[in-house]
Amino acid sequence: MMRQYELVDRVRQYNPNADEDLLNRAYVYAMKAHGAQKRASGDPFFSHPLEVAAILTDLKLDDATIVAAVLHDTIEDTAATREEIDNVFGKEIGALVEGLTKLKKLDLVTKPAQQAENFRKLLLAIADDVRVLLVKLADRLHNMRTLNFMPAEKRARIAQETLDIYGPLAGRMGMQGLRGELEELSFRHLMPEAHAMILARLEELKAKNGAIIARIEKELTDQFAKRGIKVLVKGRQKQAYSVWRKMERRSIAFEQLSDIYGFRIIVDSVEDCYAAVGVAHTTWPSVPGRFKDYISTPKQNDYRSIHTTVIGPGSQRVELQIRTQEMHEIAEYGIAAHALYKDVAGAPDGSRTGESRAYRGLRRTIEALSGDDSEKFLEHTKLELFQDQVFCFTPKGRLIALPRGATAIDFAYAVHTDVGNSAVGAKINGRIAPLISELHNGDEVVIARSDTQTPPAAWESVVVTGRARAAIRRATREAVKAQYGGLGRQIIERAFKRAGRSFVEDKLKAALPRLARASLDDVFVAVGRGEMFSGDVVRAIHPDFKEERASGPAPAKSESGWFGLNKVANLIFKVPGPGDAEGSIPIRGARGDLPVRFAPKGGAVPGERIIGIMTPGEGITIYPIHSPALTAFDDRPELWLDVRWDIDNARKELYPTQIVVTALNEPGALGIVATTIGETGGNIDNIAFVPHATDFREMLIDLEVWDIKHLNAILSQLRAKSVVSKVERVSE
Repeated sequence: MMRQYELVDRVRQYNPNADEDLLNRAYVYAMKAHGAQKRASGDPFFSHPLEVAAILTDLKLDDATIVAAVLHDTIEDTAATREEIDNVFGKEIGALVEGLTKLKKLDLVTKPAQQAENFRKLLLAIADDVRVLLVKLADRLHNMRTLNFMPAEKRARIAQETLDIYGPLAGRMGMQGLRGELEELSFRHLMPEAHAMILARLEELKAKNGAIIARIEKELTDQFAKRGIKVLVKGRQKQAYSVWRKMERRSIAFEQLSDIYGFRIIVDSVEDCYAAVGVAHTTWPSVPGRFKDYISTPKQNDYRSIHTTVIGPGSQRVELQIRTQEMHEIAEYGIAAHALYKDVAGAPDGSRTGESRAYRGLRRTIEALSGDDSEKFLEHTKLELFQDQVFCFTPKGRLIALPRGATAIDFAYAVHTDVGNSAVGAKINGRIAPLISELHNGDEVVIARSDTQTPPAAWESVVVTGRARAAIRRATREAVKAQYGGLGRQIIERAFKRAGRSFVEDKLKAALPRLARASLDDVFVAVGRGEMFSGDVVRAIHPDFKEERASGPAPAKSESGWFGLNKVANLIFKVPGPGDAEGSIPIRGARGDLPVRFAPKGGAVPGERIIGIMTPGEGITIYPIHSPALTAFDDRPELWLDVRWDIDNARKELYPTQIVVTALNEPGALGIVATTIGETGGNIDNIAFVPHATDFREMLIDLEVWDIKHLNAILSQLRAKSVVSKVERVSE
């Protein structure tokens, strides 16, 4: 275990002005707080925060970060409190320690919601201070180094979490050295056989090609020296996990890999980087398509280098990474190579002085996604941060970095939320293209806009960036709120008018607690969506209000499919039940002698929300709330009626609906479908076969069910059958 003076010496090696008293106090405080606590390995628990601090001294971080590392488990695992940390070490260190404190252990596999919420809190803490991330990554690295002392099940869970979140997060922040070790340790614990196999193959290759590598290194150095370029050549071998990931991603064998060995060419200046490329390409043939300039176009994690591949000495493919010493440090240490912890003032654009692009991008991503719930936040953050990137351009030359697989819609939202919300078309490299077109490196994208455009909800399933998904969801919520809010207001106003009462907004505001809604808009939307009955709103203000219900025998169904309705006193009208000329299905929400029918395709069944559409001169059509046909009436709210089922539970009736079943075209398939429906209590009224592919047949089934719960049970049972490919309810 590291001694007190050793910790101080490590910090003073790179910071002669270190606050020795602060470091000593932190050491003593944490040692006393953890007391006799032990780790799974049997070592004193206090050894863990010291090792975390040691990792951070290798990154040459400031005193406050080192102290936060020493104290990072005190609030969580000891009797120490945030207030006490503030009093002893100051609020800055207290905030860092609290940002690192976990409520409970993260659990990726068995408790996704809990894990998502903790990850959300971690990233929100990172957005406030990047040092939280640096300590957290060092904490995870030491835990991974000692993971073999944990039970096998826990090892697998922690390793998977590291591979899914912490390794990519380190890479996203440009800390490739730390990312490599995290991924390598995770790979070893998750797939020990594959790890051992690849390590063995790499050792064989090293023994076989050792002389060639030394020759390439010498020849590279000599060639650059002849041209007057001072270089340092460093050979490197891919790590086992990188080899495995590339084999899996490209579905290739170990022997097909051409970049297991590479060489880093460290030069003095940017000019020398490009001069070195010239030397390499004039000395050896270059491999087409293998040149990437990350100096003129840095990656979003601040990585800068020139990559090229040549056919070098011995006809070997040689990958070269050409960079300056400063670029090399940033490539290895990422944001830890920046003096971010010295930042005290913000820039006018909201960035922070000395802040890296990687950290600035992370903060803005987190801020854009912070409105989502925990699980969506985790999903979208993974999409936004942990994917390979493509680089595209606006017409004015602005560089937009996006995850691989991003569409023109993602591009529009990356430019600005308003651009995405109003996007109606795109031009990619001067050619008109669909907004869902996938983008590639170097594409120039122009977005066509319209002030009347509202982003379709379906876009959410097309885009790949979390920012776009969050913005589309917000816009969809606002559109739904506007649509149903206006309808709900009209329904409520009509309800008050029918009741002979005045509708006063102030009185409704006072009654909001009785309706369990936070605002008037929430009430209007709830009524418009069919989630609340307008009569309940009237009673919330006028408790003495009573609805008069009347009913009467309904006439038989006419040939046209419409029903003549008896005039009723208030809000009840009744539609004849299936096969029942004298009975009726009471539906609440309209008055008058009006013809009424169900939507001809799919109908409506008890238990689902319904809407009435009044067609002047024709009557009322009843639709399920989810019916696509309702979109045709979005701009005609005056036609919408608030209607509800009013079913007598003692009276059981079957109601018609339609489903489409896609089944294998083989003997017995129809029998299985019919038997399943019969065993579940449904009644088949008619079956029509739709021409389809040779291997499959579509059946359009007129079905009778008790209610929506019964219908869903039938659909579920059908989907479970091996002969059934797909089952859907028909909706007009």
